Amino acid sequence: MAQVTVSIDGKQYRMACDEGQEEHLIDLAERFDRYVAHLKDSFGEIGDQRLTVMAGIMVMDELSELQKRVKGMESEVLTLRKTRDDALAKAGKSDGVLTDALGALAQRMEDLATTLAVKKA
Repeated sequence: MAQVTVSIDGKQYRMACDEGQEEHLIDLAERFDRYVAHLKDSFGEIGDQRLTVMAGIMVMDELSELQKRVKGMESEVLTLRKTRDDALAKAGKSDGVLTDALGALAQRMEDLATTLAVKKA
């Protein structure tokens, strides 16, 4: 298990993570630190624990909004897939009808050519 030291609100924290996840953990800590710094700038010194809780709630609010957006996009993707599948099915039917019509037309042309050849002979 790997270990990294991250800084939140000027304080150092030693944390463990899976091998190869060190940079990701550092990035997450830096992003969380920005939330804490934003709150500190907005409200001043209100206590470490309260500041951390508020930052956590902000992160969860953002996560909740993103989850709603993902659900909406998933629904849109399902609708688009159904529309695509319906269009492909219609196109397949249209192709079949067109192929049948062209086949029938070709047969009529052959029949007419045969009739004309018989009348000339």
